[in-house]
Amino acid sequence: MDVLTTIVQTLYATTMANFKIHTPYPPAGDQPAAIKKLEDGLERGLRHQTLFGVTGSGKTFTAANVIAKHDKPTLVLAHNKTLAAQLAQEYREFFPENAVHYFVSYYDYYQPEAYIAHSDTYIEKEAMINAEIDRLRHAATQALLTRKDVIIVASVSAIYGLGSPEQYEKVHVKIEQGAQEDRAALVRKLVGIYFERTTADLNPGQVRAIGNSLEFMPVNERVVYRVAFEGDSIASIAQLDPVSRAKLAEPTSIFVFPAKHFVSSEEERLRAIEDIKLELEEQLAKFKREAKPLEAERLKRRTLHDLALIREIGYTNGIENYSRHFDGRKPGEPPFTLLSYFPHTKEGAPDFLTIIDESHVTVPQIGGMYAGDKSRKDTLVEYGFRLPSARDNRPLRFEEFEERVGQVIYTSATPGEYERLHSAQVVEQIIRPTGLIDPELTVRGVSETGSYHGQIADFIEEAGAVIKRGGRALATTLTKQMAEDLSVFLREQGIKAEYVHSDVKTIDRIDILTNFRKGKFDLLVGVNLLREGLDLPEVELVGILDADKEGFLRSETSLIQTIGRAARNVLGRVILYADVMTGSLERAISETNRRRALQLAYNTEHHITPLTIKKEIRDIAESMRSEHQKTIDELLVLDTLAYEDDPKAFIARKREEMAEAVERLDFETAALIRDELYKLEGNGPKAKKPRTRKALSGK
Repeated sequence: MDVLTTIVQTLYATTMANFKIHTPYPPAGDQPAAIKKLEDGLERGLRHQTLFGVTGSGKTFTAANVIAKHDKPTLVLAHNKTLAAQLAQEYREFFPENAVHYFVSYYDYYQPEAYIAHSDTYIEKEAMINAEIDRLRHAATQALLTRKDVIIVASVSAIYGLGSPEQYEKVHVKIEQGAQEDRAALVRKLVGIYFERTTADLNPGQVRAIGNSLEFMPVNERVVYRVAFEGDSIASIAQLDPVSRAKLAEPTSIFVFPAKHFVSSEEERLRAIEDIKLELEEQLAKFKREAKPLEAERLKRRTLHDLALIREIGYTNGIENYSRHFDGRKPGEPPFTLLSYFPHTKEGAPDFLTIIDESHVTVPQIGGMYAGDKSRKDTLVEYGFRLPSARDNRPLRFEEFEERVGQVIYTSATPGEYERLHSAQVVEQIIRPTGLIDPELTVRGVSETGSYHGQIADFIEEAGAVIKRGGRALATTLTKQMAEDLSVFLREQGIKAEYVHSDVKTIDRIDILTNFRKGKFDLLVGVNLLREGLDLPEVELVGILDADKEGFLRSETSLIQTIGRAARNVLGRVILYADVMTGSLERAISETNRRRALQLAYNTEHHITPLTIKKEIRDIAESMRSEHQKTIDELLVLDTLAYEDDPKAFIARKREEMAEAVERLDFETAALIRDELYKLEGNGPKAKKPRTRKALSGK
């Protein structure tokens, strides 16, 4: 064991978590009783518990209080990136003195490698990695390895292969003032842990040499470190702001973790290469016996190419497909995941708390990941695109996930069958601290409104009255196309509306929700994303179109969740457009009325007047944007009106400014102007043209 590992493990073992919750208000309503029951359950060693809380009852606040009392590292699992970002922001507000991190898939776009046999179509892996989210992933794993007061808010990316935490911790570079080291040797060390050399501006995971010093940006921080040399020793270390270049600190020593999660020492790399060669020989012999020369040649070319890159630079695209060999795992053994970075007891048992948010969606999602991945990998192996060991680069099976988490608290307004069957206790949280009651429900027949378009006309009339007095409205449709078409139609009617669904990029979805809360538009149209975990207290009206179309989007669970979107506002109400009273509708209406009765009785007994939830509007996407993107966004705000007034003149002037910046070698300014033009003109890579005033009005 090396010095860093010893220091880190000693520090970690002797550090108490000491979560300190900050909140301007004490627990109220059903929260105090729920907190006590859940914490008592944890003290008694209960493995599974469920917090059955209505929308707006403060389940996240209850969970935060349980975390503070239980005082152990905590994993919070959410079923999508948007909800995870919102939860991460909330937990940062509750625990500003502790380490709250965000861990989701770093792909803005991901097309997995696949082969379609019947059409002989090979689809190469294609991905667009969000560098900022990758930085946040590294920050999360490094926090888990160095401290205990950690909350990681993650999507189901947490159950996918990540690389060995032991190797990630061991393969490091220590930089210390006064140490004997020359610049070239230190550059080689950083390159050895997967930093990239550059002569341009630094991004996370890059290093550049300048005169008698070198500068690098770690993958987990938005800072630059400058290391100055005198002869063959390190003279000084400075931490700099990457934009202003202002000196932030002068540390005497720093530890630098690898720029990638899949890392290995030279010895293990050589061993892995030999293991891969052996597996290749076995698979080629198998193809020969099966008379598959094409598959054998295909596999040989791919694998030898990858081995050459691994031997020369230690990395290749798709290296995760060889992870079993680098990790030293046996065939079929589960991969290392984010869960492997959490603390465990000496006996190997998980020693952290897991909270599964919106468990009725998240639990089935965790259970469904393995089968789809296996089917795709089996085809790739069968036709010679991958070695059989690629199957071991996979998400965890559900039973493996269960083994790797300790005590679990499920939170949901509509717990699923799994939670109810496995939980030793189900804690109800029906009474809201604000005294708010579940929204009033109105069932309106489609035939009464004339047609599907009649539903729209009726909803527009209802929404118009809400918007006129400063409120917001939501509409839910059955398909993405319907959501897009409806938003266009609404704008044509003079209503400022936007749509959101799963095809909209992560950060764009978060921006839309933030702008909706800020009142930049008044009506939000969606499909499924509007159901779970969206905290929108400004919403007074929810319209559920085609509420009687029985199915996943109109099941009892989905209807209750959708109804809950109006439960954070004292004026909240829901219109369900339906001709037929389906079983799901009946059960959803019955459960809502049951809760209303309990809430009204409590308010009467305690003389409570309901109040709309007041929640500060924060930009939860801010932490995921690069400095470059933030600057572009600021420029767009300043320049959009000038662009609209005279687009041709504006573009011509900007192109002149870009050319001038290039002439004076100011390439960063030129790149900012270029990307701003991409956005305004809508012709850049994956660019989306901003909506102008005319577009918003539907003209």
